[in-house]
Amino acid sequence: MVHKAVFLDRDGTINEDIGDLYTAQKLILIPGAIAALRYFAQHFLLFMVTNQAAIGSGIYTKQQFAQFTRHYLDVLARQGIQIQKVYCCPHRPQDACLCRKPSPYFIHKAQKEFDLDLKHSFFIGDHPSDMEAGIRAGLKSIYVLTGHGHKHRKDIPANTRFVARDLAHAAQWVQQLARP
Repeated sequence: MVHKAVFLDRDGTINEDIGDLYTAQKLILIPGAIAALRYFAQHFLLFMVTNQAAIGSGIYTKQQFAQFTRHYLDVLARQGIQIQKVYCCPHRPQDACLCRKPSPYFIHKAQKEFDLDLKHSFFIGDHPSDMEAGIRAGLKSIYVLTGHGHKHRKDIPANTRFVARDLAHAAQWVQQLARP
């Protein structure tokens, strides 16, 4: 069975972007994010795709990231939200890896692992690299103005499908698209 998916950036899209987030005490979800994620979870498989250069820079370890991610997913699960998988690029931009957004590497990996219909799927994020990754993979890309959104709005690709105030607004737009 082929599934539709929503790929989500983490920092600035679901939670406040405080920079180098890896401790549970600093996790602050953006208002409306839980309701939006609940809607998405009813209609799509959910995936998180995040660049975490702080790992490659030695600010925190892969183990600390994994521990924080377990906490993060538990917080969402208690709200009835299941993230199928978290894909993390731990490299710095200068490392020239294959997996760092704007590369669609993790989107294609998820497509193979979960039998996804990318044509009817979405990427939501607050950075032009999120839009670029989604567009390169053939997803409908939604740019949110939370996090770094306002700062980089002029830099988003022209074929970004929608600019939303936040994740809740993005969910409203997706819901309107689904109406007959």
